Amino acid sequence: MAIRLEHIYKSFGPVPVLKDVDLEFPEREFITLVGPSGCGKTTLLRILAGLETASSGAIYHGAQRVSDLAPGKRDVAMVFQSYALYPHMNVHGNIGYGLKVRGTPRDEIDRRVREVARVLEIEHLLDRKPKQLSGGQRQRVALGRAMVRKPWLFLMDEPLSNLDAKLRVTMRGELKRFHLRLEATTVYVTHDQLEAMTMSDKIAVMDQGVVQQYATPAEIYDRPANTFVAGFIGSPPMNFVAGAAIADGRVEIACGNGARARIALSPLAAGADRPVLLGVRPQDLRVHPSRQDDAIAARVSLVQLLGSEKLIDLSFGDGRELTAQVKADAQLAVGDAVWLTFDPSRLHLFDPDSGRNLRP
Repeated sequence: MAIRLEHIYKSFGPVPVLKDVDLEFPEREFITLVGPSGCGKTTLLRILAGLETASSGAIYHGAQRVSDLAPGKRDVAMVFQSYALYPHMNVHGNIGYGLKVRGTPRDEIDRRVREVARVLEIEHLLDRKPKQLSGGQRQRVALGRAMVRKPWLFLMDEPLSNLDAKLRVTMRGELKRFHLRLEATTVYVTHDQLEAMTMSDKIAVMDQGVVQQYATPAEIYDRPANTFVAGFIGSPPMNFVAGAAIADGRVEIACGNGARARIALSPLAAGADRPVLLGVRPQDLRVHPSRQDDAIAARVSLVQLLGSEKLIDLSFGDGRELTAQVKADAQLAVGDAVWLTFDPSRLHLFDPDSGRNLRP
């Protein structure tokens, strides 16, 4: 059944934390709440779990209103950022405790605990106590404790935050596969936009208690609703170029010393003549070693090798900066003069005042 949040507000004293959150989470999908620290995503997750009460608004599981139900009556499993393990129990006991108190037969508990332990790569730790585990191992035990119950709704609050970088990558895939096997709805909180993009069916991007955009990862990446979403989603982040304007069906960019670059737009994308804030992702910026028509003259200020790609910082005009992502074999060095061009179909045009995306 789908989950609906209708006009959720939450304040702690005079401080508003959530402002008119109105979302619907389809059944069996993996939904991620993403945003910077303090944006309200964990508070919203705790309200879903029943651990916090909304100042106003309602939550529905299908047709049933659950806003006033106790956490134990919502049939949800929550994984916290902290481990909260029982220190006197071994890993097997910690993972299986929820099944034990529900009267599940011992053989069934053992089978399900070992199945989850295989997924989480902690089979060899089942006889250890929490004090004998590393931080990452404890986090996996906490994940296993929620997974083994097979509830209809999982709530996860940054469960991978204490894992090392390599294991985080592995666990992203494992969590997604586990989600597909269980066919349970999952609501996942993170500040890591890469986690959100790789794991989610839908993403709610939050800032200052407001949902800025709720859509699929592809929609959010290709058509960000505003400059906040555009700058938050994508790695490396989007470039923003001030001092641009639409004029006669083109985007004109002031490049300093009176020079201007011009980029043709389709009539539908162009709109009326007006100032705009231009957005372009580093992957969509083209770097040329020789002069091009309507290109921006720039100079390489920094080169960073990422393996199969390089990140190139470029200065142009009156000291403004752009970042481009190019292939690792691109022969570019600090101080080189280059010329920059844009693919018109990959440009993003924003209102300079409100920050909203102007393109359809």
